[in-house]
Amino acid sequence: MALHEKTVLVVFRTSVVALAAAACVLTGLGTAKAACELVKATASEASPVLAARTSQALVVQGANDLKRAKRWAYLTLYAHKVKGDPFWKAVRPNGVPDYAQIKPDIVTSRFYTTCFTGVVVPYVCTTGSAACGQ
Repeated sequence: MALHEKTVLVVFRTSVVALAAAACVLTGLGTAKAACELVKATASEASPVLAARTSQALVVQGANDLKRAKRWAYLTLYAHKVKGDPFWKAVRPNGVPDYAQIKPDIVTSRFYTTCFTGVVVPYVCTTGSAACGQ
């Protein structure tokens, strides 16, 4: 194969690759962006530790349900700050009062959990996570 033929072949291959890449970008087949949704759960238990664990487990369950519903190939959870979500909103219409909050909040890379004393149950925790997948 002559030098000129090799050059033409390389230019042709490069042009085909460039056109294919441009077509993918224009038709939306390029890199997909991850989508995120807030998942939060509230649980009551006999201790704040158990309430926190239960609310975090419920967030994982909800995030996995979301992953199946969205048909995501992967799922990553990131802590997302949420306010305490009392069960008895008729008794606490303005949310959790300061005197009922248990500090400090529990923050990990995957969960943001805030706990408080309940009205009819001993302890309540609300956990929030941003569930991201694609």
